[in-house]
Amino acid sequence: MIKNKDIMIKVGAFPIVKENTIFKEAIEKMSEFNLGILCIVDNKFELRGIITDGDLRRMLLNIQKPFSAFFVDDIIKHSKKNPITSFPDEDIKKTLIKMNLSKVWDIPIIENHKLVGLVHLHPAIKNLVSKI
Repeated sequence: MIKNKDIMIKVGAFPIVKENTIFKEAIEKMSEFNLGILCIVDNKFELRGIITDGDLRRMLLNIQKPFSAFFVDDIIKHSKKNPITSFPDEDIKKTLIKMNLSKVWDIPIIENHKLVGLVHLHPAIKNLVSKI
């Protein structure tokens, strides 16, 4: 059985910012990686929220204040709180089912309340296909 921990992207290889990071810096961090997600953590490295590329597009189309004011907001104000998560020892098939049902490409992996990784759809499928 393949588990999330066998194929997850490790911390440091996907974008993570603290909850008091301003929006502009968060977008810059997100752009450093080739993924459509940004994880937001507190000082204990507990996941506080996420932002996806799609969230950014929708926000930019709907903001009701000047861009300059928007870009200095703390990122946590605009994040999805309580995102779908999984655990390192969960079967990757269960995680992929969650992803499919929720129509998401990424699921943060949590252990002892701390962010430890990220399952991204494409590497997960690539890994599973290589085992066939």
